Amino acid sequence: MRLLITRAQEDGERTAAALRARGHSVVLAPLLRIEPVAADFGAGPFAAVLTTSANAARAVAAHARIAELRALPLYTVGRHSADVARAAGFATVHCADGDAHDLIAIVAKKQAETGAPLLYLAGEDRSIDLAAELGRRGLTVQTAVVYRAAAAEHLPREAEQALTAGKLDGVLHYSRRSAAAFLRCAVTPDLRKRALALTHFCLSAQVAHTLAEAGAAHARIAARPDEEALLELVGGQS
Repeated sequence: MRLLITRAQEDGERTAAALRARGHSVVLAPLLRIEPVAADFGAGPFAAVLTTSANAARAVAAHARIAELRALPLYTVGRHSADVARAAGFATVHCADGDAHDLIAIVAKKQAETGAPLLYLAGEDRSIDLAAELGRRGLTVQTAVVYRAAAAEHLPREAEQALTAGKLDGVLHYSRRSAAAFLRCAVTPDLRKRALALTHFCLSAQVAHTLAEAGAAHARIAARPDEEALLELVGGQS
């Protein structure tokens, strides 16, 4: 298939390599740029660190308190986020192998007896209030925004040309934010029509809903909210 990848550059390049290895043609169009945010974590001490994206561990890698954080257990959503956390120096990493709801379940179980707060290293834009959800389970969570995703205003030239010429079959969407950015970047009626006509491979039902609301008729949802399942979904359509 001829596919468009819109996620941020570093993760997009990794995904492009995986798709090309499976025989697909890929156009890389990063529509989100990840920017670290200077964060004050508060006094602590903390019982554990929580993340819902690989971007969180990358964002704090050079933080003044990184040694303190690395000494704590870290809980995260998926395998890629876990791998990035380990690469950033976190020695004890627990992977929920799912989505934010799976993360909430594992943290609520394993940290039920803790008296100290948990530190959630979050993005500026979040699909779920992790602190509130865990608070309802009796846990205290300190949320620190450590990165933001800045959205592009236009498609890169190569991507726009491929879309205009009908040289794309589908596009991969990893978040509601990147899906919304893709739609927003289809600035002309013709581009919008062509963008909506593609097959949209979505990491979750939430992502697919964003596209369906805009008029996309061919949205496919991965069986699990992880990249391997999304790649399997693409493979099933080729």
